[in-house]
Amino acid sequence: MHRRSFLMAATSLAGAAMLPDLAAAEPAPPAAASAANPLLAPWRGPNGGVPPFDRVRIADIGPALDAALAESETQVDAIAANPAAPSFENTVAQLERSGHAEDRVGTIYGVWTSTLSNPEVQALETAEEPKLAQHYTRLLQNDALFHRLDTVYQARDAAGLTPEQKRLSWLYWNNRVRAGARLAADSKARIATINQELARNFTTFNQNLLADEAGYVLYLTTQDDLRGLPPDVLAGAASAAADRGHPGQHAVLNTRSSVDPFLTYSDRRDLRERVWRSFYARGDSNDVHDNKQVIRQILRLRAERAQILGYPTHAHWRLEVAMARTPEAAMGLMMRVWPSAIARVHEEVAEMQAIADREHAGLTIEPWDYRYYAEKVRLDRYALDLNEVKQYLQLEKVREGMFWAAGQLYGFTFAEVHDLPTARPDIRVFQVRQAENGPHVGYWYFDPYARVGKRSGAWMNQYRPQSTFDGPVTTIVSNNANFVPGAPNEPVLLAWDDAITMFHEFGHGLHALNSQVRYPSLAGTAVVRDYVEFPSQMNERWLPSPEVLSRFALHYRTGAPMPQELRDKITRARTFRQGFDVTELLASALVDMKIHLAGGADIDPAAFERAALAELRMPRELPMRHRLPQFGHIFASDNYSAGYYSYIWAEVLSTDAVEAFREAPGGLYDPGVAQRLRREIMRVGNSVEPAIAYRNFRGRDPDVAAYLRDKGFPTT
Repeated sequence: MHRRSFLMAATSLAGAAMLPDLAAAEPAPPAAASAANPLLAPWRGPNGGVPPFDRVRIADIGPALDAALAESETQVDAIAANPAAPSFENTVAQLERSGHAEDRVGTIYGVWTSTLSNPEVQALETAEEPKLAQHYTRLLQNDALFHRLDTVYQARDAAGLTPEQKRLSWLYWNNRVRAGARLAADSKARIATINQELARNFTTFNQNLLADEAGYVLYLTTQDDLRGLPPDVLAGAASAAADRGHPGQHAVLNTRSSVDPFLTYSDRRDLRERVWRSFYARGDSNDVHDNKQVIRQILRLRAERAQILGYPTHAHWRLEVAMARTPEAAMGLMMRVWPSAIARVHEEVAEMQAIADREHAGLTIEPWDYRYYAEKVRLDRYALDLNEVKQYLQLEKVREGMFWAAGQLYGFTFAEVHDLPTARPDIRVFQVRQAENGPHVGYWYFDPYARVGKRSGAWMNQYRPQSTFDGPVTTIVSNNANFVPGAPNEPVLLAWDDAITMFHEFGHGLHALNSQVRYPSLAGTAVVRDYVEFPSQMNERWLPSPEVLSRFALHYRTGAPMPQELRDKITRARTFRQGFDVTELLASALVDMKIHLAGGADIDPAAFERAALAELRMPRELPMRHRLPQFGHIFASDNYSAGYYSYIWAEVLSTDAVEAFREAPGGLYDPGVAQRLRREIMRVGNSVEPAIAYRNFRGRDPDVAAYLRDKGFPTT
C-alpha cells in the first residue's frame, strides 16, 4: 500500500496516450539531493514514470526515506501555517498534493523489506520503523492542521463540496480524531511513544518469523523419504535443495507453499509429523526467535492506546469504522457459521478415520494426517485426484486465464513489456490497456517465486494509486507469491488452492486497476479492511468457470484441455473439505477477536490460545490457520488486528454478489451485471461508503444465506 494510503488507513484499518510525467505535478527536489540519492527523484519513463528498481542500493534507502519524511513534514507544516482561512482547496487538496517523495521511496522500502530482505535490509527496517511510526503520529496529531481540517469538515455542506470532496474531508478529519488529535498534550505524547514501541515490536515479530521460516529445512535424502510425492513436488523440492547447496537431495522448506503439498502427498507419516510440527512451531520455540513475549508487549500497548483514545478495547477502536462497526457484529457473524463448520470437521474426520481403519493403518487421525487422508476421501467419494488436476494448472496458463477473464469483465488487455526496470530478473511487467490498443490503464508487476528473504504467502502491492487530481495518473500494482520453481524448462504446476489464490490476489490488482476516482487517497483498494477482501474473493469464482478451464486448463505435456469429466468432478466436489477450510480460518479470526477484546489483561499468549480454542470446542485434528506466534496478519502490523474476521465478512459479500451474476442471463460473464459491478464497486474505491456502494450494486444489503449455501452448510 502506498504511503499516503498507509497514513490515511493507519487508524481506521488497516491506449497509448502518454500521461504527463509525475514531475509536472509536484515540485522537483533540489538537484543536489536527487543527484546524490536517485531514490528521491521523480519517477521517469512512460505513462507517468515507473519505479527505478535498477538504481536501488540498500545504502540509499534509509537516507532517502529520512529525507522524504522530512520533506513531507515541511509540506504539512506549511499547509497548517497558511494564514488564509481554511478551505478544501488550501487544506485538504494541498494535503493530497504533499508527500510524493515519501510515497515513491516508501514503495522501494516496502518491496525490499517484504521480498528482498537480508541482514542489511533488516537492520534498515529496525532503524526506520520507529521513525515511520513517529512521523505518522506527528502528522496525525498536528494541532494546527487539525484545526484547519475541522473547520473544513464542519463547513462541508455550506461550502458546496462534491460528494467525493466530502468523503475525503471526512477521512482526513476522522483519522486524526481517532489518532488522538483532540487529546491533551500528555496523552498525545504517550500515544506517540506507544506507536513507536509498537513499530519496534512489529519489526521484531516479523523478523523472528522470517528467521524461523528460513532457518529450518528438512532434507530428504533417501528414496523412501520421497514416497508418495508427485513429480512436480519432487522437482520443486530438488530445486530448493540445489539452491541451498544440497544438489541431489530434496528440501521441504518451512513455508506454506512447500509444507502443504508435502502434508498432502507424503506417505511417510513420521516425516509429515516432523514437517507439521516445525511449521506450526514458528515463533514458538522458546529460543531467540520466540514471539510470545513480543505478542504480550503488543497486546499491552494496544490496550493502553485504546483506553487513552476512549475505547473499551483495541477491537472496539479498530471496528468503529469497519463495515461491521462493532466487535459484537463480527462475532455474531462468525458464531453463526462456527457450529456448522466444526460439525462438518467431525464428519470429515470420521470419513478419514474409516479409510485409515479400512487400510489397517493403526492410527488415529492427527493434524499431520488431515490433508493426506482428505485426499484419500476425495478419491474415494468423487474419484477426484487433485494431483491429476494439477497437471492442467500451469502457472503461465493460469495467468493467461486471469487476464482473459479480466478482459471479459472489464475490457482490459495485458501485454508484457521488457524494457522497464525490475527488482529481480524473474519479475515480469505487463502493460494494461482498456481494450486492445486502447488507452493505458496501468502496469502489473508479477513476482511469483519463493526465495530467501521473501516473506511467505501471497499478496498484492500498490506502487502508485490512480487519480485524476492535477491531471491523470495511472496505477501501478504488483502480485506476489511463493511458488517453488520447477526443473529447468519445465512448467510450474499449481495446486488447485494455489490457482485460487492467484485469482484472489489478482482480484486486489483489478480493484486498483479499475479505479476511476479524483483523489489518490480514495483510490482502488484504500477501503476498510472488511471490504477490501470482497473484490478479491469474488474474483476467485472465475477460475472454476467452464469458460476459463476449457481455454486455459491445458495438460502440461500434451496441451489437451482438461476433460469435461474432470471439470464435472471439480464441480461436484466444490463443498468438499469445507469443514477444514472454514474452521482453520475462522478459529484464527475468533481467537484474534477474543484476544483483542481482553482489554488490559496481562496475557500469556500460549495459555490464552489453548483456553480460547477449548472454549470454542476446536476439533483437535486441525490447528488454527495461523497460530498466535506466527500470526503476521495481526502482529507484524496493525493492519488485520481484530480484523482477521474480514475474510469471512468479505466472503459473505462476495458469495452474495456472485449470485447476482448467476441470476442473470449471461451467468458469470453477464455484461449488464459486470458493468454494474465495475460502475458501483470497482471504480469508486473509497469515494463511496462501502455499505452504500454494495447496496447500489446489489439493490439490497448482503444476505449471509448465500455464503452458507456456498459452503454446503445449513442456512437456518
